[in-house]
Amino acid sequence: MTKRIPAVCVQPIDKDGVKDWICAKAAEFGFSDCGFLSVHHPLFAKQTKALKAWLDQGLNGTLDFMHDNHDKRANPALLVDGAKTIITVRMDYLHDLPKPRSVMDNTRPNHAIIARYARGRDYHKTVRQQLKKLAKAIENELPQWQHLSIGADKPFVFRPFSDSAPIFERPIADAAGLGWTGKHTLLINRQAGSFFNLGELFISLDLVDDDETHAVKAHCGSCQACMDICPTRAIIAPYTLDAAACISYLTIEHKGSIDIKYRKAIGNRIFGCDDCQLICPWNRYAKLSTVSDYAPRHGLDDIELTEVWAWSEDDFLAKTEGSPLRRTGYLHLLRNTAIALGNCQATGIALDRIIHALKSRLGMDRMLDEHINWAISELSGQDG
Repeated sequence: MTKRIPAVCVQPIDKDGVKDWICAKAAEFGFSDCGFLSVHHPLFAKQTKALKAWLDQGLNGTLDFMHDNHDKRANPALLVDGAKTIITVRMDYLHDLPKPRSVMDNTRPNHAIIARYARGRDYHKTVRQQLKKLAKAIENELPQWQHLSIGADKPFVFRPFSDSAPIFERPIADAAGLGWTGKHTLLINRQAGSFFNLGELFISLDLVDDDETHAVKAHCGSCQACMDICPTRAIIAPYTLDAAACISYLTIEHKGSIDIKYRKAIGNRIFGCDDCQLICPWNRYAKLSTVSDYAPRHGLDDIELTEVWAWSEDDFLAKTEGSPLRRTGYLHLLRNTAIALGNCQATGIALDRIIHALKSRLGMDRMLDEHINWAISELSGQDG
């Protein structure tokens, strides 16, 4: 159940009042929206079936972990013993508002493009940290709620998550009314677009019925801008993503060599991709984050490819401390940057310097060499 967040916390007089209080408190901790769903909601069995069908199509690339823990996905109560309610939240992460319906990243071919959610502190840490604060605030209020028959008189159990467990995050938020699932498979909110992270707080309070759903109407209509803009055509049908072709997967999750057929399409994106969100008409309503953790660090919102390429491993570790970029690792960030340098625009002395810089790293790693040689061939005007 999604709740419009009131301006102040008022002491609840019934179960709905508790939810209002929680949402108001969530706003104090930087969350833009808040909803509730039972851990026993029927959507989990339905989503598990859909996941297995997607896996059967082989669309998960090397994301082998998607084959695991189907029991917990189908029954999230197994994740947290005693949990009855899932509080689902979203947190806006934009630091600057992009130009609506435009992929301006393509106008800066010599800049390293990092997905906007990853330019500051790791959202996993930020969202979970704020959810833990919310849980502690709830726990402090339990004595005031013991007359409401919601389990406030029993030991309080809670656990925060954010993309950190086998949980159907987007379907939970969808069913709770935080938005609808777009054709790119991301959640869209009518008042705020899609530039936000999701999180869940499992709690032992009994706040919703098992089948309670407040899903909102989808508003994508006939629009398929996200499908048309995708550089690698990874959105193979409405609501169906071929993860193995997605630039976010290729530059973050995929290990080893990136298939040559995707390298030109990757362009200057070295960690993730925002194209399907940037082109979405609903992101004209995107909001700036109120959470300082999302502010870009080390100039990662405006950094040239040659600067990233020059990073030593110590530089990488220093500039990505507490950052999502750590996930891809130093070697694979160099791999991504080599591809991007092969797609950059340079002439004369600048071009010679880039080729020289690329050659200077030959011999570090066999896999990296493959991408360096490809980039040199592209820059030299040869066939890749």
